[in-house]
Amino acid sequence: MAFNHYAKIKNIIDHQPPGWYIKVINKPTTAKKFNGETKQYDHYYRIYDHDNQPIKYCKFQQLDRLSMILNVPSEELPILDGANPSYQH
Repeated sequence: MAFNHYAKIKNIIDHQPPGWYIKVINKPTTAKKFNGETKQYDHYYRIYDHDNQPIKYCKFQQLDRLSMILNVPSEELPILDGANPSYQH
């Protein structure tokens, strides 16, 4: 079975107290796919805990994949945009 980064994030989030949120980081990043291909993104996401500290291993590029593994519609995820310091829904 291949390693699934999003499953690892779900496991970490499941053990977090309420108050975690996702922040959009408007910096380019790359991700390597399982087939070895590298894909570039113009932004990424990072999950922060209730104390506003980044949670280790919780950096990702695909919000829809996180939404799917958490079984939560992406519109309901607590997203904080760096340009707009309020939650977006």
